[in-house]
Formats: sequence, structure tokens, C-alpha cells
Amino acid sequence: MSAIEPGSPVHPGRHQPGLPLAELIVGEPPGEEAVPLDVVFVGAGPAGLSGAIELARLAAEGNEAGDGVGEIEIGVLDKAEGLGDHNLSGAVINPRSFRELFPGMSWSDLPLRRPVGREAVYLLTGRRALRIPAPPTMRNHGNHIASICEVVRWLGERAEELGVMILPGFPADALLVEGDAVTGVRTAPRGLGRDGRPGGGGYMPPVDVAARVTVLSEGTRGTLTQAYLEWQHVRSANPQIYSLGVKELWQVPRPLDRIIHTMGWPLIGDGFGGSFVYPLADDLVALGLVASLDYRNARLDVHGLLQRIKHHPLLRGILEGGEMVEWGAKTIPEGGYHSLPERRHGSGVCIVGDAAGYVDVASLKGIHYAMHSGVLAARAIYRALRADDVSEAGLASYTEAVDRSFIAADLRRNRNMRLAFKSGFFAGGVKASLATVTGGRVPGGRIATAPDASERKVMGAPADGGGPLAVSKVDAVFRSGNQTRDDLPSHLSVGEDVPAEVAEMYVHMCPAGVYERDGDRLRVNAPNCVDCKATDVLGPRWSPREGGSGPRYRRM
Repeated sequence: MSAIEPGSPVHPGRHQPGLPLAELIVGEPPGEEAVPLDVVFVGAGPAGLSGAIELARLAAEGNEAGDGVGEIEIGVLDKAEGLGDHNLSGAVINPRSFRELFPGMSWSDLPLRRPVGREAVYLLTGRRALRIPAPPTMRNHGNHIASICEVVRWLGERAEELGVMILPGFPADALLVEGDAVTGVRTAPRGLGRDGRPGGGGYMPPVDVAARVTVLSEGTRGTLTQAYLEWQHVRSANPQIYSLGVKELWQVPRPLDRIIHTMGWPLIGDGFGGSFVYPLADDLVALGLVASLDYRNARLDVHGLLQRIKHHPLLRGILEGGEMVEWGAKTIPEGGYHSLPERRHGSGVCIVGDAAGYVDVASLKGIHYAMHSGVLAARAIYRALRADDVSEAGLASYTEAVDRSFIAADLRRNRNMRLAFKSGFFAGGVKASLATVTGGRVPGGRIATAPDASERKVMGAPADGGGPLAVSKVDAVFRSGNQTRDDLPSHLSVGEDVPAEVAEMYVHMCPAGVYERDGDRLRVNAPNCVDCKATDVLGPRWSPREGGSGPRYRRM
């Protein structure tokens, strides 16, 4: 690859492969040996597990009352080897959905680390931290600090107690359809060699799972969700846009007495985002940096920015003398209200949680929305099963219920706050302040956006991410617990004839060091991937690998 001139334009979308719909939407019935279920949830995150719990409870209560639908077989598939292994979030959680799902349960029995006590928001420059009033949307009184991994494992235990079948290690690779109806999923095979053929041992062919209703709870940038929406021509007012978050857990010598959010440096001139520090325990803090993927500098590196911000005096004083013990990365849907699909249901299918885009960037919240969307889907599915009608019309009450719920109300109130920052940091701050004061009425209407991959970038200078607290991408991937076999087929589909400047963007974009420029070649180290999906937003397409591949997060 030739040398790259500073200022060279980069157009990511021109080199991104399209979705392979023929592989993701399979128009054939489930095979004779298919696993028969009534309802299958694809993804064992907060949305899928909450939905499975509510559906199992409704079925049990209905049968006990004598007006139920009989036994309902409910399954939850997940691509991770164990529950929680692939789940990553901040996380400060609004507990209202826990209260709805587990009424009467004491706080001490819920999987929450500690309530938010003190909190602080800072505007950073390169050397200083100016404390500012917390915006109303970011105030966390009454919320709780948690590990999303621990939350998911706890929810999985509650689901199993109700008879839900939890099936980790089974990524869904395709939707099985008949006409316009989804009839189940096909899982990814295990034991393939690098050439895509069965390897030396442990081969397991794909498994078909037949279901009357399939719930897509895949999380951010779900492949089957994308395929279904494109196949069915389901539109939204704005395309979904994304940010990338990189997070570390640090064992620290001194307790932190508050949660911290920052804005400004090092993102003040390029992209939208900020950092956070949350105390999980007296000797453990979660530290992360989130940056929007519509950034301008093609060499912007979110992992590198996190290494850089750790050396700011505000954060250095928290981390010095400590040790980084875990690392991870994940994309976040942040388009908000205007990016919601016009319907999140269809014949035999519902879409919940991050897969549907239920994240409110203004308040930095998504977990309680995901849980509540799973509950609302379960209620609609139960009604549909009782009526023996799982058609698009039979499941329409799910989308209607979300649109009447606090999910849509919150997203609508804050609908333009994130989008306002398309005008830049300072102009965006003014617009966001007006939106707060006016309850979202100003700026009015809809701020139109383009897909992240269609945003033109420019080749700038790389940011320095070094220093005594920094960790390399290689060390970071090790700390993620990545267990991927080196001889797996690549799950990343790269476009043809990728030019040097786009390849250079991939190198910096990926927090896990998957992409390298080797002279005139682009090297793809697919086993490094931690499934953050940033590549799927801006470049090579991501698809599920064999079950159990990827990170094994413990306390993220």
C-alpha cells in the first residue's frame, strides 16, 4: 500500500460489502431434526432474558388460573460460552424495570453493586478539569452501579427457575422464513477449519430451531435484525448511528467516592462522546471512553484515546498505583427516537433491546429500556399465542405498547439532543441545553442524519496513546479473556480492492488490533475480534463465529 498524504479523503461506505441477505434469510422450513420451541429469544442479554422470564411467568399464571395456553416451550440462544461472557456496559442502571419484573424483592437480592451516592461532571481540557453542573438528563440519584455480566447471569438463573431453556454457545446464523413469516433460526456450525470445511474433530453441523415466535434480542448491530429490516423494507426516519465504547476495570489502591462523567477533551474537535469512572467496589473502578463513529479524523483511535485520557490529572490520581484487570469494547446505538424502525414486529418475530435501538444517549441509559421492551414483547406474544395468531397483525400490540410506554416517551423528549452535536461540540451544547429547557421542543422537528459509513473522513494525525498507565491492543485483548481458536474461518467480510487510506482507517478504528497494514497488504487477524461490531458499522461485515468464540467478560 502506498504512502498516505495528510488530508486524503476517506469514504468508508464505498468499500463496505452489502448484507448477504441470501445467507441470512433462508426460505426453507426447519429440518426434520429441528429443535421445536414455541418461542426462541436470540440473545441472552437483559432484553431477551427479561422477556423470557415474563413470558414464563404469564404462562404459569394463566395455567394456574385455568385460562392459559398450556405448557410453552421457551428457549434462549446465546453465542457466548456462558451467560454474561459477551455483555458489556457502563453500567449505572435505573432500577425501575427490576421493580416491575420482580415486585416485592428486596434491594439486597437484586444483582446491583451499590446505589449512586455522589456524582460529578467535568469539562476537560488537556490539563485541567472544570467541574460543571450535571445536566438534568445525567443526574443519577436513585440509580445503581452494576456489572452487566453479573446482571445477565442473575437473570439467567431466574429464567431457569421458571423452566426457560438457556442454550449458551449457539449463535444464530440465519432466519428461517416461509413467505413473510419467520419460522425459526439456524445456528452457526462448530468445528470448521480455516478453509470453512469440517476440521480435525469436534465438528457440529448447524442446528435448526423451529419457533412460532422468534425474538431478536441480539444486542447492538444485530446481524439478523439488520437482515430482517432490509428484507421486509422496514424504514426509520433516520438511519441508526453508533458510538464505540472501550472500557477497562482497574484494581485501585484508594476508594472512589462518586461516579464521574467527563466531556470535552480529547474529543472536543472530532466526534461526540466522553468518559466515565464508576466505583464497583472500594478497590475496583470501571473506566471507559465513548466516541461517536461519525468522527472526522480517519486515524482517530478510541482505544488510544482511552489510554491518553487515563493520564489526565483527574483520572491519573484515581488509577496510579493500581492495575488494569479487565478490558472490553462494544458499539452503542445512539440515533434515538428518530432511528427507531417504524415497526419492531412482524409475522412470527419481535425485535427488542439494543437491537431495536432503545438507548437514550442524553441520560446514558439503555438497560432498563431493554428489560422493559422484553417484558412488553412477552405480553404481546402471550396474547398472540392465546389467540393462536402470531401474524404481523397478531403481534402488532408489541410495537404499539412500546410506542405508548416510557421508552418512547423518554426517547422522544430527548430526540434531538445527541443529533444536535452534529453541528459541533459548542453549537451542539447550546442546542442540547435548549432541548433540556424546553422539554425537547427546541430544536424542533427532526435533525436529519446519514449512516456513519457514508460520512466522509479525512486522513489526519494519529493520537499519542502512550504513557505508564497505557496498555497495548494486544494486552487489552488478552485481558478480555478472548478464547477464539486461531484456525477458525474468518467471520469478517472485507470489500475488494480496499485502498490504503481505508485500510489505515480500519487499523485505527478497531480497538482489538484485528486489522494491520503489512506493506501493500491488509492483514485481518480475525481471532483478535471481541465482537464490538465497530467494523460492521464502518467497514468489513461481521457475522457470528462458532459458539463460545470471542471475549469472556467476568465483571464488565
